[in-house]
Amino acid sequence: MYVIVVGGGKVGYYLTKELLAAGHELVLLEKDRGRARQIADEVGSIVLARDGCEGQHLAEAGANRASIVAAVTGDDEDNLVVCQMAKHHFDVPRTIARVNNPRNESLFRHLGVDEIISPTRMALAAIEQDIPVHELLHLAQLEGGELQLLEAQIGDDSPAIGRRPTDIDLPDGCSLFVLIRDDQAQAIRPDTVFRVGDKVLAITRTECEIDLHRQLIGSGGSEG
Repeated sequence: MYVIVVGGGKVGYYLTKELLAAGHELVLLEKDRGRARQIADEVGSIVLARDGCEGQHLAEAGANRASIVAAVTGDDEDNLVVCQMAKHHFDVPRTIARVNNPRNESLFRHLGVDEIISPTRMALAAIEQDIPVHELLHLAQLEGGELQLLEAQIGDDSPAIGRRPTDIDLPDGCSLFVLIRDDQAQAIRPDTVFRVGDKVLAITRTECEIDLHRQLIGSGGSEG
């Protein structure tokens, strides 16, 4: 799979390293020449000191043959421009954008960005589509790190299958609030019945993660 990553900050840097380790072919575009040289010294000539917002530089990176363009700069406007250009000028099948301001998410979706992500693990998940169902996915830290926003996928072995939220015994400080089913997000209601394939978003204290894991995923797999 050929991937173009735009943005060489922390997200782009670690995403590039993970993709290389997984054997993907890619190019990283970073407009800051000093930062581009720094990354190139570590990962090699796949780094181009170019502005991914400019069509000629996307063309130079091979956008016409890319399977994915992931725009993960720290600037939402730049990420949107990159994705729009990749989709409409180069017919890239899949665009992924880092969105720093949640208020921009609806705009990105309305303008056809295929995947909206923030952390590096989310970007990697979007590309690989291979997050094991036996793991909790950490989406964000809240309240200075005391609270975590987590995603749990209901797998075949989940004890939550066929149960309602009121049937699930969770400790204080842990709350289930969004259900993603058939790619549609909905609020979790008292009469919601969990089924295989559901994704559940939860806010929890760090010390409650093991209990959340046990109730939604099961005792197998990692609890860390």
